[in-house]
Amino acid sequence: MGIRARSRAPSLSGPPTGTERLIGVDATRGVAVLGMMAVHALYIVDGDGEPTWWYSILSGRAAATFAVLAGVGIAFTTRRDQVPRARWRPVAASLATRALLVGLLGLALGYTDSGMAVVILPFYAVLFLLAIPLVLLSTRWLLVTGGVVAVVIPVVGHLVRDALPAPRYVNPSFGSVVDDPLGLLAELAVTGVYPALPWVTYLCAGLVLGRLRLSSPRVDAWLMGAGVALAVAASALSALLLGPLGGLDHLVAADGPDVVDSVLDFGASGTTPTTSWWWLATDARHASTPLDLLHTTGTATALLGALLLLTNGTRARSGSVGGAVVGVAVGVAVGVAVRRLVGPLAAVGSLTLTVYTAHIVFLNSPLDRFGAVAGFLVQVVVAVGFALVWRRFVGRGPLEWAVTWLAGRAGAAAGRPFLPGRPRRTGRSTHSA
Repeated sequence: MGIRARSRAPSLSGPPTGTERLIGVDATRGVAVLGMMAVHALYIVDGDGEPTWWYSILSGRAAATFAVLAGVGIAFTTRRDQVPRARWRPVAASLATRALLVGLLGLALGYTDSGMAVVILPFYAVLFLLAIPLVLLSTRWLLVTGGVVAVVIPVVGHLVRDALPAPRYVNPSFGSVVDDPLGLLAELAVTGVYPALPWVTYLCAGLVLGRLRLSSPRVDAWLMGAGVALAVAASALSALLLGPLGGLDHLVAADGPDVVDSVLDFGASGTTPTTSWWWLATDARHASTPLDLLHTTGTATALLGALLLLTNGTRARSGSVGGAVVGVAVGVAVGVAVRRLVGPLAAVGSLTLTVYTAHIVFLNSPLDRFGAVAGFLVQVVVAVGFALVWRRFVGRGPLEWAVTWLAGRAGAAAGRPFLPGRPRRTGRSTHSA
């Protein structure tokens, strides 16, 4: 997907430059879903009682990347542009239908053990609903909204959580909707493991990223650098607040060293205790504090930029060597090698809803008779093998196809589908949960 340069400074935004899927986006989805699988399947504590290295790297960051890519996918379904108010109804109907279907699937998985894995899909469904007004915003206002949400919503949550029903930390089912609808809504939006309201930060970031010219290697490099800078800055500020400025001492005084060590080492359960305002200074995984939201937004952006740069960069080099036959051959060979290495990740990333659902079912089935490492490797091999074969011979995953088809029908029924600019006879959504 090379871009013809029109000026020295490349545009950071614009419509899609082709109909082919961006392999780097799918590969990032693949990393996110495999990372979540690893957190669920592998041990999180080593022999010394410390977090395992893979848990330290993946926990919190994989789920955040999953949410950021939800925003990227929504941007793709709206043709990477701000939705005009005159054409908002079909987009809203499509997103609402997508939310309903993903939510129903998540509730159907409510029988599973949350001690093995908290199903993200019901929270994800709420994010789709919250995306409906966001698609009306310009890219600049999305950036402003994401920043305000990252700072303000955790503060508001700190103020109101004690007045809300305590989260049950079990996977919600259809019975939860009937038995305690308000408690379920509070858990999905504010108090749960993946609270949707503060996670609007990820949604705004994904919508902004999805509107960029992601097929440009220069833009990809910019994203990787900016993401790393944001992640490092957020963690550095947290270390400063908790260390030299005395925040850690205040936390220990409020909750004791055991609670503080547990949260800082292994993460929170979606939110932090409300015993001290200093909890908002931590960037602990799954804390949903301002610094946690900014740090994980940065890591997700950096990962997306790196994988896009890896795939788009090799493609660009293969066709921009001044006509040198040897250079072109080398560029093409490097591009093929990179694509073969990234291809399995991209295949899994194009079937994330199907793969994730199968993973949750497997963990709670008699088939999971393996040890932690063996079980994870079995799941990875099966997921990659199935995704490669299915994508090659069928295309979109079975659950992805059903959700996309029904969402498209709902959008068509609500009005003319949102296709800004030149009309297209066919369109392919690149979003999957």
